[in-house]
Amino acid sequence: MSQTVDIDSYKKINRLSDEELNALWEKYLEDKSNKAVRDKLIVQYIYLARYVVGRIKVNLPPSFSFEDIVSFGIEGLIDAIEKYHPSKGAKFESYALMRIRGSIIDKIRSSDWLPRTLRRKIKEVKIATERLKQQIGRAPTTKEVAEVMGLPEEKIVEIMSSDVSVNSIYDKKGTGEDSVEIIDTIEDENSTRPEDALEKVDAKKELEQALKKLPERERTLLVFYYHENMTLKEIGEAINVSESRVCQLHAQAIMKLRNILSSNRSERLNKSII
Repeated sequence: MSQTVDIDSYKKINRLSDEELNALWEKYLEDKSNKAVRDKLIVQYIYLARYVVGRIKVNLPPSFSFEDIVSFGIEGLIDAIEKYHPSKGAKFESYALMRIRGSIIDKIRSSDWLPRTLRRKIKEVKIATERLKQQIGRAPTTKEVAEVMGLPEEKIVEIMSSDVSVNSIYDKKGTGEDSVEIIDTIEDENSTRPEDALEKVDAKKELEQALKKLPERERTLLVFYYHENMTLKEIGEAINVSESRVCQLHAQAIMKLRNILSSNRSERLNKSII
């Protein structure tokens, strides 16, 4: 079952509220033959496939496209939705990520596009490399492997460059209880620290409260400009004033907003000192 989906189109999806999503799940769990409801769930969770695809590190020839990887992820998502049940005790998101990841890796690893003769040569080079490593106590150079196999060095390079691999940051390093997923060893420089996230939430609430203290016209102007991305000319037409007047009102609103925020911070600081 191959799925063709524009994975970036998820940005345009009308996201359901938690209540609406729960209601959709209840309807589907009552009748899993309802494909229309299933498809609605697929649309709501398409972002999970995008998340996994972005974290699968793949080195593939041109014949294996990004769309192929996406389709494997979509198949895993569909499989997760069809097999999921809350009684299993896992959140759907966690369950789906596992199924999507597994689907992608299994599909790629099961697709051997190399000729048997080339696959055999790759295996021979690997065996020779390992034996030589045991003999000299270190990883051999390409030249040393070529000499042992009686082949030109360029040929060894050509053979091994055909050996594509698939790695997932969810693969484990180590064995037994000491094993750890690769993802847990990588620092996410783009992740937000918990304290930064809390500070961002507080700042958002503070800004919302400050906006409520502005006159309605100035508040509306800021919403049009920053939230609706309207131009000054469009805003002027909407509130029936000239473009230059909109510019003045914008500057005036920003100044008032800064004063309100500054006043709030000073008040909090005084309270903390007292």
